Amino acid sequence: FFKQKTAYEIRLSLVGSEMCIRDRLSYGELFLEITKGSEDQFKVAMIPFEGNTRVSKQLNNIMRNDLIRTGEFSILDEELLLPVKIIDDELVYSDWKLLGMDYLVTGTIIKANNSLDINYEIFDVHKKRKVRSSKVFGIPNQIRQLAHYTSDGIYESITGIKGIAATRLLYVNEIKDLQLISTYKLMLADSDGANEKTLLSSSEPIISPSWSPDGKRVAYVSFETGMAKVFIQEIASGRREAVLSKDTQISSPSWSPDGKYLSLTLYQDGNAEIYILRLRDRTLTRMTNQFAIDTESTWSPKGNKILFTSGRSGSPQIYELDLRKLNPKAKRVSFEGTYNAKASYLPNEEGIVFVHRTSDGLFHIALKYKRENFIRILTEAKMDESPSVAPNGNMVIYGIKEENQSMLAGFSLSGARFKLPASQGEVREPAWSDFLR
Repeated sequence: FFKQKTAYEIRLSLVGSEMCIRDRLSYGELFLEITKGSEDQFKVAMIPFEGNTRVSKQLNNIMRNDLIRTGEFSILDEELLLPVKIIDDELVYSDWKLLGMDYLVTGTIIKANNSLDINYEIFDVHKKRKVRSSKVFGIPNQIRQLAHYTSDGIYESITGIKGIAATRLLYVNEIKDLQLISTYKLMLADSDGANEKTLLSSSEPIISPSWSPDGKRVAYVSFETGMAKVFIQEIASGRREAVLSKDTQISSPSWSPDGKYLSLTLYQDGNAEIYILRLRDRTLTRMTNQFAIDTESTWSPKGNKILFTSGRSGSPQIYELDLRKLNPKAKRVSFEGTYNAKASYLPNEEGIVFVHRTSDGLFHIALKYKRENFIRILTEAKMDESPSVAPNGNMVIYGIKEENQSMLAGFSLSGARFKLPASQGEVREPAWSDFLR
């Protein structure tokens, strides 16, 4: 099983001080690269918002990048923009229709009483009507966040899907000095890779970061004690604690949707099993009892089911526990191929995203809808791992290895693709936050 399994979660969490990561990683800010857009993009003209010129330019750049990053939008170049014509209080749509635009976005920046707000409007060029008029409240020193909220409103109005520009990412960095001594960093950043912040720096490996539902805490695995232990850390204060004091390896943390529980893997009786930890009083409930390794648990959006990876069938496969049942029995949900692992539910539970090994031995991110009896291969690299589904269910971020360099990549279910390589070195183990507003 260990020879077959390459996902870091299983390989690293169960071998304690014997473990070793050989891939070189270095710290560096992430930079977005769009590698492919959707085939049928929305064509949008964004008029620079009225108000402070410097703020308007900054807002416009961030919002344009947010929408372009989805791969679903084509934004008209600024030099091609036309004056907005208003006749009898009605927008003249004909010029924008000649330019092939689907939507027009206009806005105003309002600064008063130490606050910075935005009023914006969205017009449907083809239907010749206003489809949204909104106000976004912010403060002067958080222009990026204000821009993300605005672009999320634009995205939702046009696509009907909630935007994720204002969400955040966790990921792991490793820095090697000139003597090749490693320092591991747990990093936090905006969804576009900006505003990086180091949450934890350690001389020992950090893996499996996981967000609390409210975005105020994170759980992760650290080897700082010589074996795998799960810690919870507050983002604002940096205060952290081990979730259990047991002298055994603990890994694979996953928060329940209400934030009251963690599912974990404990290796306390000679075998790796799934447990649920009630955070209020640190009560443990054992969920599996098998001779094989059970790990990589994750909760359903409603909190009534858990997916996990198990080798009980002779190879790593995905199983599901229904927590509504007394003494639930694990149900196998993956059957195609000899390796399926690290699964997550789509937000409305219509399917799961996971790592799948194809017959040629390559690892890809795959999708299986509940209503289908086959899987869909979604990625093209050779060693894809650790998929994390965005809270709107329309995008997935994951780790890839390209020319011996580890980086983050992502795709939308509509066909868009992007990469988030670091300015130098490598990153991995991404985790997408829930909606934060």
